[in-house]
Parts: sequence; C-alpha cells; structure tokens
Amino acid sequence: MSNSAAPVRHNEAEHRYEIALEGHLAVAEYEFADGKQVFTHTLVPPEFRGRGYAEALVRTALNDAKAAGRKVVPACSYVAKFIERNKEFASLLA
Repeated sequence: MSNSAAPVRHNEAEHRYEIALEGHLAVAEYEFADGKQVFTHTLVPPEFRGRGYAEALVRTALNDAKAAGRKVVPACSYVAKFIERNKEFASLLA
C-alpha cells in the first residue's frame, strides 16, 4: 500500500529522506561509510504506520542510490526486509 499524497523529500543536510505528516516527520536516515550509503534507521510515527510511508521513503532512497551508482548497506532491519521483498534493488547491496 503506497501513499503518493505525501511527497518524499531528500534532506541532504540531515542525511535523511523525510515525509511531513501533520506536524510529525517520517524518516529514513543514512550515512556514508567507505563510499557506501548505509541506511541506519527508518521511523514512522506510530499513528501513521501501516499507510505505506516507510515503503515510500525507502523506495525513493534506493532509487536515488541506484541512479547515483551507489552501493547500499541496510543496517536498518526495515531496509533489509524491503530489499528482500523487492528483488529489483538486490543489485545495490554492497
């Protein structure tokens, strides 16, 4: 289930992808290490879970990584499971 009504924004200064949700923020955070993009944390406020926001964040982030030719490390369990379920991103794994 995807919610395209809420746009995903890449906040490069904060090293995260984010969606503004009625005064709250859903985020997929990352850092760079050894030339790889390491996804460290995905968080959606409890009252907004189950609506596809985490999927939208991670899909956007991985598409950006793919477009930039970067390898990724899913240190976040959600990102790891997402890649397992969406094999088109498996080639990004470092």
